[in-house]
Amino acid sequence: MSDVTLKIYNILGQQVASPLDHRMMEDGTQEVSFDASSLVSGVYLYRISAESVNDDGIVNTYTSIKKIMLIK
Repeated sequence: MSDVTLKIYNILGQQVASPLDHRMMEDGTQEVSFDASSLVSGVYLYRISAESVNDDGIVNTYTSIKKIMLIK
């Protein structure tokens, strides 16, 4: 299990959405629905981060920032 956060930012770096906010999720591939109807077409960035603690108490952290394009 990992504590997952997913945030969407506009090109100015302002947060425009947070589809996942510290949700516990199983390991592996997951799918998240996101309603972008309030956003205009353009380039956005998303940041996903996941934290898990192994049996030895060591915290493992994964963070990735990628670019996405919204076309309406």
